Amino acid sequence: MASRLLSRSRQLYASQVVLPHESAIPARYFSAKSEPELKGDAMLKNIFLDVKKKFETAMGILRKEKITIAPEDPAAVAQYAKVMKTVREKTDLWTESQTIKHAIESETKDIPDARGYLLKLQDMRIKLGVRREDLPKYEEQLELKIAKAQLEELKKEAEEAMDTQKKREEFKDEEVPDVKSLDIRNFI
Repeated sequence: MASRLLSRSRQLYASQVVLPHESAIPARYFSAKSEPELKGDAMLKNIFLDVKKKFETAMGILRKEKITIAPEDPAAVAQYAKVMKTVREKTDLWTESQTIKHAIESETKDIPDARGYLLKLQDMRIKLGVRREDLPKYEEQLELKIAKAQLEELKKEAEEAMDTQKKREEFKDEEVPDVKSLDIRNFI
């Protein structure tokens, strides 16, 4: 947008310099009717379309899968983690382990030699208290903890919404359903 404004101001200035104000005919009068699409606009459009495609894919998966909002039930947490893993895989989003991998790569990218790189990785692993053979177990536990936290947040938001509805006059006689009985597919 800034380049477009700058371009237009240059055109206006050029027309003022070349011709006196009384007989000025803007150069845009003779230019083609349509402007070529700017690189930035095309890039934003492509980003928007990519995000839209990922969103529609995620919503399609969430519409098909039953998710029980019960963070205290390990089976419900495991099912939710499985659904979210499917969403991430289908939409090419990073898992937590991929995010950590990216953080490690960004922390170690400026290290010039292998010895420094290995020392940095060792320091990071020691600070986290992680042994190499335990990494798959930690990844699974991390995914389940995240799924449980997200289900707790969903439960909290659902309970707040139901409490708000119960306070409204037209819903005072209605019985509030249990959060576990809700099917989020009905709300998508």
